[in-house]
This record gives sequence, structure tokens and C-alpha cells, in this order.
Amino acid sequence: MPVNISIKTLRPRHERAWVHVLLSGLFLFLLSLFTLRLTGNPNLFPTVVMLGDFLIPVTYVTFFYERRHLSSLTLTSLVLGFVYGGVLGVSAAALLEPLFVQHLVPSTAFIVGFIEEFAKMIGVWVIGRHIREKSEVNGLILGAAAGMGFAALESSGYAFTAFLASRGSLNAVVNIMLLRGILSPLGHGTWTAILAGVLFRESRNGRFRITFKVLKAYFVVVILHGLWDATPSFLSMLPVTGLDFFLGEAFVGALGLYILWRRWREARRRQET
Repeated sequence: MPVNISIKTLRPRHERAWVHVLLSGLFLFLLSLFTLRLTGNPNLFPTVVMLGDFLIPVTYVTFFYERRHLSSLTLTSLVLGFVYGGVLGVSAAALLEPLFVQHLVPSTAFIVGFIEEFAKMIGVWVIGRHIREKSEVNGLILGAAAGMGFAALESSGYAFTAFLASRGSLNAVVNIMLLRGILSPLGHGTWTAILAGVLFRESRNGRFRITFKVLKAYFVVVILHGLWDATPSFLSMLPVTGLDFFLGEAFVGALGLYILWRRWREARRRQET
């Protein structure tokens, strides 16, 4: 007697793969960190940094990729989006930011947001223009991959800078990796996903269009990015506690996630109708 198993029955099991990626990656990170501390072998240092900086971004992208039943994106496109978004984004930001930003203060934080949100979209455009179905879901997932590629490589840069500034302190490197890793889902991946989703949605006949709604989404993510970067500088001028700083960043991050959730809900509704 044949047994009918619906896709909806199987889906929840498959959509927990991101948990396995997170737990497996965390185990490997802790193992490599313990081994490095135990042996003092500097050859393990790049492994620790790579695992620490890429763990959360890869988990975040895996979470979205598991929703591929709503998307036509291939794994190749997703990986290329991660790589291109990271490499092209970091390179473009490194070239442009010194021209416009000398010191990071609350006012220049928004300039950084303007530049980096543009830089990350270079990778989205390079990969996205070859994608035939430019649905909002595809844009959201590709944007999340590009943004997290940027976040992972940027975190690697911060980890290396911390290593040099602390004269080789492993604790300083681990602290910066943990901080940026925990906060990464609230930042780059979310912002780029929002903008890329709108860009794909506004496409016509397989071509990207810069419409008013795209520009509006761009300025929204720039403001979120600027607020995120400006919060530490702004709060440093006030008699606040560490809890106030955390709550400030959490509020900006939660706002970005809420907007992303709204965009994802709309994209699913469009895809399923």
C-alpha cells in the first residue's frame, strides 16, 4: 500500500539543518581553540580565526537556503553571492571609505553606511543579473548571502587588527570574534537582504530597475547601518552603562530584523499565490 508523505511533513526536519551547522561549527571552533591554547602551535591560528568569523554568517545563510522550496536559487549562486558580496564589497569599501571618512563619529557613520551598503550590492548585481527569475524571495536569500560574506571577511580584518594592536593576544582576537559573530545576524546580512529583495521585486523583464522603492529601501538600510555604527560613539559621550549600549544596539538590530521579517512574509505571499 503506497504511503503519501507531503512536502509540508518533511520540511520541518530539513529546516533544522542550520542548527547542525551551528553546533558542528561551534564544536570545531572550540576544539581548535583548545588545541591552540594547549599546544601554542601558531599554525592553528588561521583555523581558529576562520571558524570563528565564518561560523555565524554561514549558519545564517544556511537558514535562508533551507527555504529554497520558495526560491529558484542554486547552491552555486548562493556560494558565489557569499564570495562576491564579501570580496567585492570589502574591496570597494576599502577604496571608497578613506576618501570620505577620516574618523568614525556619529555624523560620518551614515557615510560609512552609504558606502558599505552600496559596496555589498556590487556582488548582488554581479550574480543577480544572471538569475532569470528575479523574485523577491531570490533577492532576499542572495542578499543575505552577499551581506554575510561581507560580514565574515570584515570580521576577519577586525580580528587581525586586534591581533596586531594587542601584540599577539589570543584573548583579544577571541573577544572580537565572539562579539562580531553574535551581532552579525543583526547587521550586514539583514540589511543587504532587505535591499536586494526590493531590487529583485522591482525588476522587469529580467532587468534590474532603480525605482523610487529601491532608493527608499537603500536609504532605510543606510539609516539602520548608520545608527548601528553611531550608537557606540553617541553613547560614549553620555554617562551610560554597558547595558545602555547593549540595549541601543539591540533596538537597531531588532528594527532591521522586523523589516526583514515583513519583507520575507510579503515575498512568501507573492511566491505562493
